[in-house]
Amino acid sequence: MSKTNPGNFFEDFVVGSELVHAVPRTITEGDQALYVALTGDRFPLHCSAEFARSLGFQRETVNDLLTFHMVFGKTVNDISLNAVANLGYAAVRFLRPVYPGDTVRTVSKVVGKKENRDGKTGVVWVRSTGTNQRGEEVLDYYRWVMVHKRDPETPTNANDVPDLPKALSVEDLVVPKELSLEGFQNWATGGRARFDDYQVGERIDHVDGMTIEESEHMLATRLYQNTAKVHFDQFQARNTRFKRRLMYGGHVISVVRSLSFNGLENSLGILGWNGGTHANPTFAGDTLYALTEVLDKQPIPGRDDVGALRLRLVGVKDWDRSEGELSIKIEKDGKQVYDPRVVLDLDYWVLMPR
Repeated sequence: MSKTNPGNFFEDFVVGSELVHAVPRTITEGDQALYVALTGDRFPLHCSAEFARSLGFQRETVNDLLTFHMVFGKTVNDISLNAVANLGYAAVRFLRPVYPGDTVRTVSKVVGKKENRDGKTGVVWVRSTGTNQRGEEVLDYYRWVMVHKRDPETPTNANDVPDLPKALSVEDLVVPKELSLEGFQNWATGGRARFDDYQVGERIDHVDGMTIEESEHMLATRLYQNTAKVHFDQFQARNTRFKRRLMYGGHVISVVRSLSFNGLENSLGILGWNGGTHANPTFAGDTLYALTEVLDKQPIPGRDDVGALRLRLVGVKDWDRSEGELSIKIEKDGKQVYDPRVVLDLDYWVLMPR
C-alpha cells in the first residue's frame, strides 16, 4: 500500500460524493500579520482591535479573503493537486466573522464533471463549505477546476455540467448581527465616500500598483497550505506551455482587493461574490493594478445604516496608463476576449456604511 497521496485525477471524481478534507487550521494573529505583509491589506476592521470593538465585534476580524484562502487551501490536496488551472467561482458567501484563534475545516461535494475535447483533461465542479470549531458555517462556495486525466487514451464520456447560481441576491447576503455603526468614524479609514456617494456605472481607478515577487507568492501559497503543483514545482513546470510556475489566483484576488482600498476605504467587508474569472495567468515579476466598476447598489433588508454595493473588481498587470483607458475585453478573430493584461474579473458584494 502506498503511503503517499498522488492526488485525485479526473477519473477519480464521482458526482454526488463528499470529500472530507484533512488538516483543520487555527488562524492566528501571526497569520493575520503575515497576510498584511504579503498583500498590503489596510482595511481597519482586520487591522485594529479597537476599531472592530467600536463596531460591536469581539476584536479585529480575520480578513474575509484570508478566511477564504484557509478554507480553500484544505481542498487542494483532494481536488486540485493535479490541476491544470483553477477556472472560476460562483455563489461565494461569507456567513459569519472569523476571529484570530478560530479553527476552520472544510468539506466539499462533487456537483459536476465534464471531459474536455482533447481527452487529456476535464473540468470538475465542487461545492465547498468551511466551518469553525463550533460547527458553524463561515463560508460556502462553488468552484470549478481543470484537472489532468490519469489515462488520456481512455475516454470517460463524462458530461455532467451543473446549473450553478448566476448571482447572489441581496437576500442571500449575511450581515453580521453584532455590527453597529454608532461608533463608526471616518478618520480610522481615511475615506470620505459612503454608500450613497457611489453611483451605478462609475469606474474607479485605484491608482496604486504592486509588483509581486517570487518569494512573496511562495510564502503566501505556503501560508494557505495550498499544495497545487503548478504553484510549487518549477522542475515540472519547465515542461508546461508557460515554462514556469503559475501564481495562485487567490493571492491575485487578495492583492488586487488590497489595492482597491484607495477609493473603497469605508468598506466593512466582503459579503459574497457572484462569480470570478482568472482571465489570464499571473507570474512573479508582474505588477498588478486594480479597477472597480459599480454594478448595483441595494439597501439591506431591516438595516438603514448600511447598504450593499455590487462591484466588478478588475485586476490588470503591467498597464501603462499613458496608453489611455483600458478595455477589459478586445476583439480577436471575431470574438470578444479578455485583454491579455487583464488577470482577474471578480463580481462581488461589499458592505458599506450609509
